[in-house]
Amino acid sequence: MKKTLFLCSTVLALSLIATPALAASDVPENYRFHDEIDYLIGKKVITGYEDNTFRPDNVVTRAEAAIMIGKLKGLDGTQKATQFTDVSKSSKASGYIAAAQKAGYLNGYPDKTFRPDAKMTRGDMAIVLGNVFTTPLSTELNFKDVSSNMKAFESINKIVSYNIAVGYPDKTFRPLDAVTRGQFSAFLARGLEPVFKNDTHMENSYLRDKTKIYSYRLDDGTTLNSRYTEDSKLAATGESLGFLWENYTKDEDDIFYTENETDDMYAIGYPYSEYVVELVYPIQKGKVFNIDNPFAPKSKITGVNVTVKTGYKTFTNATEVTVPVDPSVKHDTGYKYYMVEGFGNVKTVALDGKVFYELIKIQ
Repeated sequence: MKKTLFLCSTVLALSLIATPALAASDVPENYRFHDEIDYLIGKKVITGYEDNTFRPDNVVTRAEAAIMIGKLKGLDGTQKATQFTDVSKSSKASGYIAAAQKAGYLNGYPDKTFRPDAKMTRGDMAIVLGNVFTTPLSTELNFKDVSSNMKAFESINKIVSYNIAVGYPDKTFRPLDAVTRGQFSAFLARGLEPVFKNDTHMENSYLRDKTKIYSYRLDDGTTLNSRYTEDSKLAATGESLGFLWENYTKDEDDIFYTENETDDMYAIGYPYSEYVVELVYPIQKGKVFNIDNPFAPKSKITGVNVTVKTGYKTFTNATEVTVPVDPSVKHDTGYKYYMVEGFGNVKTVALDGKVFYELIKIQ
């Protein structure tokens, strides 16, 4: 299925202008990663072979990864001597290997080898992509086959949190599995373009479309807009935070936050602060959550398939969550909010009926 590209600042910075380019005989339009491969070939980040094939199921080697990353980041690929004993100047990839190593994207081994023909595993790729893309924030995702003592542990959590990679339905990541050219293309494309990040959302996800701008009406009549952007920065230090959601109004400072989802929950998180769980899965009426989080209100699912009217449209499949009055907070009235698949929170209403927050437009 063809995807409409939403050009982000990274792409513009790299002068990656979308053009159809793929004519590989072994990548039909119904191939899972056709659009991602097409996108990257059009940007000359990856190339096919002289026989008009792309060989998407071939395993990516470390040398091939260095070439692709080098082209993506605009590194000098001129063949040159390297510090690795197994990469000579005459090697096709020598320039990109040297440049990628200098930039900190790829490293060699303690024995001074690079092992250019070794396969890239999913764990290796997580580390590389964590170096290539800006991914400082993460949620611990608890894959059954990823332990905290693994070298790739933090990198895996980061690239999954940033919707660059995704685990498997059996709650594994399979870090030792080799990465194919098709899969690697998908990882790179997701690191660059929100439209491809959408493909990592699980079935019946509550995550919003990362290519759209959502507008909400607040209780004082102000319009709050929310968009997914790579231009996020930590206000205190100016640190780049990579792709995050941005809330902005006409008069207030921008606020950046993450929207994360696992098999167990949907949560909103603020940079270097706490995450607040907004839903727990599977959704069941009467379920109480945030019990052990002192920073979050105690929440209860009080309705499923609820009808809720917003300024944007009337939804008939909302999940209603009720947050009771907190007696320790003066004038607290408690509230209800309504979550919809593909839209997140569409409305928040005080228990006395006052509307705090309501979806009014998507563009």
